[in-house]
Amino acid sequence: MQDIKAPITEEVANQMVWELPVESRLSSEKIKLDDTTLRDGEQTAGVVFSNEEKINIARMLDEIGIDQIEAGIPAMGGDEREVIEHIAGMGLNASILAWNRANLDEIKDSIDTGVDAVAISLATSDIHIKTKLMKDRQWVLDSIRRAVELAKSHDVYVSVNAEDASRTELGFLFEYAAVAKEEGADRIRFCDTIGIMEPFQCYSIVKHLIDETGLEVEMHTHNDFGMAVANAIAGIHAGAQWVNVTVGGLGERAGNAALEEVVMALKYLENLDLEIDTKQFYEITDYVMRAAGRTIPAWKPIVGANMFAHESGIHADGVLKNPKTYEVFSPDEVGLERQIVVGKHSGSKTIEMKLAEFGIPITREEAAELLPAVRAKALLLNRSLFDKELVKLYQNFMAEKATAEAKVEQVEKQVKKTASKIQAEVADIAREVEVHTKGAEAVLTTAAVAEVAEAKEMIDAPRAGEAKENT
Repeated sequence: MQDIKAPITEEVANQMVWELPVESRLSSEKIKLDDTTLRDGEQTAGVVFSNEEKINIARMLDEIGIDQIEAGIPAMGGDEREVIEHIAGMGLNASILAWNRANLDEIKDSIDTGVDAVAISLATSDIHIKTKLMKDRQWVLDSIRRAVELAKSHDVYVSVNAEDASRTELGFLFEYAAVAKEEGADRIRFCDTIGIMEPFQCYSIVKHLIDETGLEVEMHTHNDFGMAVANAIAGIHAGAQWVNVTVGGLGERAGNAALEEVVMALKYLENLDLEIDTKQFYEITDYVMRAAGRTIPAWKPIVGANMFAHESGIHADGVLKNPKTYEVFSPDEVGLERQIVVGKHSGSKTIEMKLAEFGIPITREEAAELLPAVRAKALLLNRSLFDKELVKLYQNFMAEKATAEAKVEQVEKQVKKTASKIQAEVADIAREVEVHTKGAEAVLTTAAVAEVAEAKEMIDAPRAGEAKENT
């Protein structure tokens, strides 16, 4: 056993980071996507797609490389059946699947639309069997046996759905799958119908289901606890080969595993490229959401506007120097563009870059001086600034700066003028002082000479008297 006190080398540390806590069966074997936007996505409360919208969505899904499209429920009749038949006849590369209950007449009607695959759905949890179906387990087994037998007799691909599989007793889930396999079912859809699984539980159940039955497994996960994508990927690690997805995560209640999230997570977290044209992700998500009467939330993973929007000064500076500092993949890979947002948390570098987009040169010092005004404006508006607002702030700032500089220049000129006047006055005073000083010096000199002469006379007088006496 490794001594936990021993230093951990970089190699060991990296291995610890990427080492999964379970055995992974994810391999180079292709993982396939079955998109159910047209069926489970439309079952989102309040969502209705027109036939034209359904046709357009089917075409877009096919263009990006989806393996199978769950087109709807023929048993609804009318426009629903008509559009499924139309989609089935469009000659798309994707397999077209129709959803059914385990009802023989409905399955026959589905096959008559021209689809090449059918999903046959039956609840397998006791709470559904007893309270919704008001039947027993044996009835479920008999029903799925007859339904699969009929479908396979028409040589179509059959997905057997175990509704509420995550609350189904494991022994019965295995038995249900085994019966379906005996009749020729191609896969079983593991449905976490109310989204109560977490990844480790999901991995364990799916692994046992594959080991016990040998059937291909499709993950159908709901997002009630925000784990739809994580559970789908856990199922793939356990050996599942299909994932049921919807564009933008549309679906009942909190929705399903989002197509774009599953694809990008597999590509960048699991190093598994499904060869989907991800550059169309934003376009198709925007179209589907508009058709559904929804908008893409700004914070939506992969295709939300905020995915590549940076406001924080540190983040913006990092992204401008090297996008990989704060972005895992390039925005154009999913049809988006990078946005540098100017707001409360912006730095001077962001202001420089943003104004440069409009051909406005600004120095680093000017940007730093403008920054407080930008932050104050964002706080006042309670949002980030629009480009035109930043430009207006800049224009006002430069105008105020020019006015201030003009005032300073005017004051400087006045100061110089006043200083010159004072200097002239000081010079005049100095000259007057000099004249007065010289005059005073002259008077003082004359008086001093007189005093000296008088003193000399006083000294010389006695000497003259003495000289006469001696003579």
